Amino acid sequence: MHVSEEIRRRRRELDLSLEALAARSGVSRSMISKIERAEAVPSTVVLSRLAEALGVTFSRLMAPATDLEVLLIPARRQPVLRDEESGFLRRCLSPVLPGRGIDLVLNTLPPGAGTGEFTAHRRGVSEYIYVLRGRLRAVIGTRTVIAEAGDSLYFEADAGHAFSNVGTEACEYILVIDPSRVR
Repeated sequence: MHVSEEIRRRRRELDLSLEALAARSGVSRSMISKIERAEAVPSTVVLSRLAEALGVTFSRLMAPATDLEVLLIPARRQPVLRDEESGFLRRCLSPVLPGRGIDLVLNTLPPGAGTGEFTAHRRGVSEYIYVLRGRLRAVIGTRTVIAEAGDSLYFEADAGHAFSNVGTEACEYILVIDPSRVR
């Protein structure tokens, strides 16, 4: 599994022990160890915390980097993470290119499901959401907004944030994570 190898590689590249990464991410040492050995599949929230602690995007952990300037990513090769507990699907649409860090992700939440809380990003990371279908509740820090199909949302993502489907059908939304102001 690429995710396990990439987490281990990045951790070692930063010269972090399992304990140090656990302290940075809020993910237990034992869970990180299991993920690195491909004995556990991380939830989207856990993967988000690890990505933030390692200073990379979610997609960077899920797909190998490439040097190509023009790249077609067939649907069958787009990394997809499914949270078995909630049914939350996260499909990485953007290529992972060196020196570029914008994530374009298609998320699908079943009715009544939620993502769990994503950890705050570094200051300067922005997120954009466009709701394709359904009703999405976004909790960003202490603020809550409801977005409907066709609505878009922008926020500074340096506060914890969580999303849930408050509609009766699957909620599908495009998420863009932009860390470009951090660089």
